Amino acid sequence: MKTLKYSRQRESIKTCLMERHDHPTADNVYLSIREEYPNISLGTVYRNLNLLVELGEVRKLSFGYGPDRFDADLSLHYHFVCRECGCISDLPLEPSAQLNEKAQCCCQGHIDNHLTYFYGVCQDCLKKNSH
Repeated sequence: MKTLKYSRQRESIKTCLMERHDHPTADNVYLSIREEYPNISLGTVYRNLNLLVELGEVRKLSFGYGPDRFDADLSLHYHFVCRECGCISDLPLEPSAQLNEKAQCCCQGHIDNHLTYFYGVCQDCLKKNSH
């Protein structure tokens, strides 16, 4: 693997993700980073986010609709996705090792991890829809 040159912009993008817990899109990260680097381009943000994903320093979350989101928390944890507003939140739920074991019974290979998303309607959207 080639050695990467240090980049203040890439480090700033990573720091931005580590400080946020709303699982921002690349556009959201771009808007945050522009405050510190007004001349940064959206393409630079996309390239650096994808590089951070390749390096295993950031996780890309794809939910089947809408833009990809990014998460600097690499620990095994579950996400809740609101179908109404698209917000994504971490669920304070202990990951299930039993799920790996159950899936292993159906798989010829070796399962060592899983990624699970829960979909529904968030509390804010439920309140908004009840009025």
